[in-house]
Amino acid sequence: MCNDYEQHVKYAEYQRALAALDLAASAEDETALALADDIRIGDTGPVLRARGNGVELVPMRFGFPPPRPKASPVFNFKSDGRSFAESRRCVVVLSAFFEFTGTKYPKTKHRFALADSPVMGIAGLWSEDKDGALSFTMLTTEPGPDVAPIHNRQVCVLRPEEWAAWLFLTEQEQDLLRPLPGGSLAVEVVREGQK
Repeated sequence: MCNDYEQHVKYAEYQRALAALDLAASAEDETALALADDIRIGDTGPVLRARGNGVELVPMRFGFPPPRPKASPVFNFKSDGRSFAESRRCVVVLSAFFEFTGTKYPKTKHRFALADSPVMGIAGLWSEDKDGALSFTMLTTEPGPDVAPIHNRQVCVLRPEEWAAWLFLTEQEQDLLRPLPGGSLAVEVVREGQK
């Protein structure tokens, strides 16, 4: 599953996406949208969450803390058949996500980006521990036609125009937490792995 993504969204692109949604954003600057070639489990990435009637972009750690000793962080969470109406919903802001194929390292690295936009979101959930540290997990669903040849699950991709609908649940969850139609994602191999 998705355990690595890219954040190359320029601040101006992010601001245009918010302006199109007519969402009030809290005071923030370009450092809130730090650029990174790879954000992996345990790294910090920019996450959009509701704040009053508007939104705020905050840095959060990728992966909920392990639920028990010796367990792994929870970085992906199945959305199938669940309701998140009472959950802390968020949008992970990114330019692309990666999936890997192969059994030997280095594995083949596949990059997925929206075919018609330099910015995308992934539906997620956020949490805050007793010390105030923020973390997020990405929701997953059945793979769409662009992902199915490479992986048997995929993250719930949100187009920028769907961000507010997820944060404030103004549309049905099942209409948001689904794979996109074929051709929605541009897919490329960015690293060939060992055979």
